[in-house]
Amino acid sequence: MIGEDGSLKEYFTLLEREFERVYEVASKARRRGLDPALEPEIKPAKDIAARVEGIIGLEGVADRIRELLRDASREEVAFKIAEEIVYERFCEFSSDGEAADKALRVALAILTESVTAAPIEGIATVKVKNNFDGTSYLAVYYAGPIRSAGGTEQAVSVLVADFIRRLLHLDRYKPLEDEVERYVEEIDLYERRVTHLQYPSTPQEIRLAVRNIPVEVTGEPTDPYEVSGHRNLSRVETNQLRGGAILVINDGIIGKAKKLKKFVEQIGLDGWDWLSDLGKTKEEKGGEDALF
Repeated sequence: MIGEDGSLKEYFTLLEREFERVYEVASKARRRGLDPALEPEIKPAKDIAARVEGIIGLEGVADRIRELLRDASREEVAFKIAEEIVYERFCEFSSDGEAADKALRVALAILTESVTAAPIEGIATVKVKNNFDGTSYLAVYYAGPIRSAGGTEQAVSVLVADFIRRLLHLDRYKPLEDEVERYVEEIDLYERRVTHLQYPSTPQEIRLAVRNIPVEVTGEPTDPYEVSGHRNLSRVETNQLRGGAILVINDGIIGKAKKLKKFVEQIGLDGWDWLSDLGKTKEEKGGEDALF
């Protein structure tokens, strides 16, 4: 029951106390050894910081998140924690790709308050790959569950990836025209064969985004449909639809361009001025808007 004075604090204290009681009952039952696991799989987490550390498994990051959240926004904390992970404040990494992977997942967990599957299942992997001029760049492989993050968080995850790329002193992604057109074909095929996307992008908007995003937004095959025109590309591992990448580019970067531009200006990240041109493309007609 709520206290006589109607104290909301007392109500939540009661909830917490009852949770601890039933959790201990569950723990005792598991310790009897009648189940596959000897303890409850879901660990208690009282705040965002605890949830982030719990799902990502990076010891010590929870205390640092709590410290930063006292004076900064969730988005600012996501960028700062990503930076500290890349600089190995919490643990060491064997490669730049491994550091980028961990930093991006933790940042996305903070952005989504660790209440969706996106940080674990929405990112398949993060790799350092090579441009055709010999320079190295960052590639993020998104998977279908990135949808649970929402368009804004999807878009900001790409900003975080670009921020991480700069910390690692990597060059930008330099797509070939076939790779640019692959996204145009893929998004059109996804709309026709899978489901309608939230934002009705134009081919010109897709081309503008892909040519300017500093990291490669790619992903795992998520649907059994294959592209027919831009196949067997050396840096794209599948001919099937990459649903995660499609969502991030179309509903994230393009669909949330105005909101993303404001955030870019807020944090002072250069190289994203082209976002202002995305809305203008809908006013332009003619051959450039053709699919092929």
